[in-house]
Amino acid sequence: MTYFADLSSRQVAALASHERVPVLLLPVGAVEPHGPHAPLNTDPLISRGMCERAAARLAGDPGIRVLILPEVPYGVTRFAAGFAGGVSIGEETLHALLTDICGALIDQGLPRVLLVNNHFEPAHLVVLRRVVETVEAKHGVGIGFVDLVRRRYAARLTDEFRSGACHAGRYETSLVLADRPDLVDVTIQRELRPVHVDLARGDATDFVSAGMTDAYCGEPALATAEEGEETFSVLTDILVEAIRELV
Repeated sequence: MTYFADLSSRQVAALASHERVPVLLLPVGAVEPHGPHAPLNTDPLISRGMCERAAARLAGDPGIRVLILPEVPYGVTRFAAGFAGGVSIGEETLHALLTDICGALIDQGLPRVLLVNNHFEPAHLVVLRRVVETVEAKHGVGIGFVDLVRRRYAARLTDEFRSGACHAGRYETSLVLADRPDLVDVTIQRELRPVHVDLARGDATDFVSAGMTDAYCGEPALATAEEGEETFSVLTDILVEAIRELV
């Protein structure tokens, strides 16, 4: 079994004493607009896709057992204000939810938890980094966080990702095409013009003020499933490395 919530209570109780060390992956994202062509759940979809691929790659590992926790699809997404479909929660709500989840698992003897996030709004990332600090201070256990915008990871990803103009662009749209092509309106996607903005710059407060009048940036028209599979392979490499570091 790959999904934590598919286990019985007795099976979970047995994890802590099993010879294969359990590592629990927690997919995180946000429900928000991703242009006129991609689904609202693009971010958690990518996080879940990373987790599933990493679990499959490590399925035969004699020392590690990877389990995927139910995802947390809601995040801090004020940038999406003004567009239909965005569901933003507050920083303290997200912080409390994630720290409580991690704490509940640690208290059961399951300390190896790894946050897998693909929503890159700065305020959201600040919360995730604070969650790691809070959990360690409270429980004395260091959980993991795959912080993809850090240089060590970003350098391995695409040019568009590193440019900061990847929201619903070629990078993210390619990943969705690789995982759930049925959720991309390719007729619209192929007609979208390039929008070159950097959401990581300090003065960006929302999509519209950043110049993203259709809630996307980058070049989604160039997205392909093939590129998405290549990027997923790199993301899986990164996640597997993080899993091994945590163990």
